[in-house]
Amino acid sequence: MFFMMPIHELINKIKWDPNEKPATYLLSYYDRILKSLVEFRFDEIASMEDSFIQLHKEDKLVSIPFHRIKQVKKDGTIVWKRRVDG
Repeated sequence: MFFMMPIHELINKIKWDPNEKPATYLLSYYDRILKSLVEFRFDEIASMEDSFIQLHKEDKLVSIPFHRIKQVKKDGTIVWKRRVDG
C-alpha cells in the first residue's frame, strides 16, 4: 500500500518502477461540477507538469491538479486514498 506517499511520487513510481504494471492502475479525481469521482486509466496520462496531470480525454488535453486526485486502484483494490471534499 502507498497511503503515506504523496501522489506525484506514486505516479512516478508507477511510471518508472520496472516492477509496476501501469495498465493495472486506475486513478480518480474529484469533479466539482459533477460532484463525484471520475476514474481514468494510468495510460491516459500525457504528462505531469508543475502540480498538474495532463490527460488525453476525447481528443483534447485536460489538466487535473494533483490535489484533486483522490484515489488510486490497482487491479480494483484501493492502494492510495485521500479525503474527498465536496
